[in-house]
Amino acid sequence: MVEPEAANGAGPTAPRSRAWVVWGAALAVYAAAVAQRTSFGVAGLEAAERFTVAATVLSLFAVVQVVVYALLQLPVGVALDRVGSRVMLTVGAATMAVGQLAMGLVDTVPLALVARVLIGAGDAMTFVSAIRLVPAWFPARRVPLLTQVTGIIGQLGQVVSAVPFVLALHQLGWTPAFAGLSALGLLAAVAAVVLVRDRPAEGPLVVWTPPPLMAGLGPTLRSAATWLGFWSHLVSAFSLHVFLLMWGYPFLVQGEGLSSAQAGGLFTLSVVVAIVSGPFIGELTGRYPARRSLMVLAVAVAILAGWLIVLIPTTPRPLWQLAVFVVLISLGGPTSLVGLDIAASFAPAERMGSATGVANAGGFIGAVVVMLAVGVVLDHRSGGAVAGLADYRAALWLVVALWVVGVVAVLVTRDLVRRTLVHPGDEAR
Repeated sequence: MVEPEAANGAGPTAPRSRAWVVWGAALAVYAAAVAQRTSFGVAGLEAAERFTVAATVLSLFAVVQVVVYALLQLPVGVALDRVGSRVMLTVGAATMAVGQLAMGLVDTVPLALVARVLIGAGDAMTFVSAIRLVPAWFPARRVPLLTQVTGIIGQLGQVVSAVPFVLALHQLGWTPAFAGLSALGLLAAVAAVVLVRDRPAEGPLVVWTPPPLMAGLGPTLRSAATWLGFWSHLVSAFSLHVFLLMWGYPFLVQGEGLSSAQAGGLFTLSVVVAIVSGPFIGELTGRYPARRSLMVLAVAVAILAGWLIVLIPTTPRPLWQLAVFVVLISLGGPTSLVGLDIAASFAPAERMGSATGVANAGGFIGAVVVMLAVGVVLDHRSGGAVAGLADYRAALWLVVALWVVGVVAVLVTRDLVRRTLVHPGDEAR
């Protein structure tokens, strides 16, 4: 039977200072990727003017980015197992740099969508490559906490898109602003080449050699732990992505009647919740690895409670209730990383990348399905008019439908892991 920590060979004896340098460089590359990812969201008004399109067409950019990110997780994971984090971080940063330069130069929607595909592709290579370094350079006990910290600090890359990028966009114009982001991507690629190393020079992992390109993919896809990680990520993260990436703002403003400032405040609250809860969830994951899926299920119940707060009542909710809703669903962001930890901890070193990649696709695939379905329902109900609260409530019940599917899948795959991979009592009960 496979023990979680023994499966991935964690616990290297790397020089402490070197480990922090490698992790810090990967963290900087990921923060730069987040800045690239969120840049288009703060340029919506300028984009509508540049491309002469309505907001509905601009929403394609969010969907394209998420679809590309999700679809590339498996091939990225396979490539990560083959060539390592250093190469993937470098290629990812360089790809995003090319995409941002293209975004700054093109002036038609089809070409802009191609640029967005490049940005999504580079983004897809980054996070899983960064967190793959953590078990290679740090003891197993620290892995869950540092994985959470990686996700939290990386999100601070949004500050770059929200402040200096917006300033450059307003003062210098579209092309110089996006050229600046392209330069940031190139700097990140240089940092990856110079500072990132896949593993310590000493320790048991030194004997590892890259497998053939598709070696181990079958066992990864057949592993119940991979799919427990996938469904854990999905049930934790998908509804938060639906809220933050597409339907949250119009739901709050058009449906609940909030001002733009109030809606923006709730979005900020979501980030604060992730920053505060992430280390706590990471510490619990490291301290109680045999209770990981139980933690996922507990947070899933909290997420459902949050959605029911806004879906059951037929009248707009007071601001404090909407704040509670945002707090509860935002717990899913850091909890989704528990799914990655589950998938990786049961995979041997040569399959950790592909296992993590499959798991990391869960929340994004779920989000794409629901985002598109909500749009279909809203169009059908509103008939092209401005959607109201009743329309949003009807459409967003689709979140609950996928939540049920996700929870059932977690329970099924959890049982399979307990029966097939470990002795009773060893796994995340």
